[in-house]
Amino acid sequence: MNRTTFLVLFVTLLANAADIKTVHFPSEDHRANLVAYLFEPKGPAPHAAIVLLHGRPGLYSSVANGVYDATTLSKRNQQWGDFWAERGYYALLVDSFSARGFPAGFPPGRSDPPAVVSEQTVRPLDAYGALRYLRAQPGVIADRVGVQGWSNGAMTVLATMTDQAPGKPASGFRAAIAEYAGCNMDVLKGEYRAYAPILMLIPTDDEQVNPLTCENFARRVKAAGSPLEFHIYPGAGHNYDDPESKAAQLNPGNRRAAEDTFRRAEAFFASQLKQ
Repeated sequence: MNRTTFLVLFVTLLANAADIKTVHFPSEDHRANLVAYLFEPKGPAPHAAIVLLHGRPGLYSSVANGVYDATTLSKRNQQWGDFWAERGYYALLVDSFSARGFPAGFPPGRSDPPAVVSEQTVRPLDAYGALRYLRAQPGVIADRVGVQGWSNGAMTVLATMTDQAPGKPASGFRAAIAEYAGCNMDVLKGEYRAYAPILMLIPTDDEQVNPLTCENFARRVKAAGSPLEFHIYPGAGHNYDDPESKAAQLNPGNRRAAEDTFRRAEAFFASQLKQ
């Protein structure tokens, strides 16, 4: 995918943008009332659904200027919401940070986000709150809900997809995608068992987390019998699918990874949520 093709994909998604509804629901422990953005697919219901979990920059554009709502979503979050809605899924972008006082998120290179938004103990509760919300919607197929996350959101995905996850109901997500996660979390050390299929996407030149840690984790967990698949992207870095990142547009490794991710993610959720 060259730079022009990459931009054309984003422009095409904008041209076919889904209707976005602002919704609210509690996290699974009812300690936070979350705001989220529901992208609604065209065509008659019912539809499968996907919960989308943002990274540490949060849901909104870096130039939001204090306006944090559906009109200032970052391009990556808007892009993926539209991508899934265009393919017949409800897509629910969950804001884990605003309700806890951090609507602008956390820049890369700073200290880790505080415990109040922990990807291991707090944000899984948001994911399961979103799952509960979606299952209550008449247009959603209740047992066909997946979850996808990027960076810190991908770390949340990995922490969410075990039976030991905080707030997990008897029946959890049907499948999950984790893009450029950090894999040095305590919850990933030692025995880890995924309760449903996970697709991990790992860029080799990730400048924010150690990709070898994730590769070793993925190989170990898969060898132990978990339904986990992973794909490695040579030459790609963190945020490789971000249309606002000049590196994502200019680096050929990032462009190839972005193109393959859209294709691979579509096929994966089609096999897990629509069959």
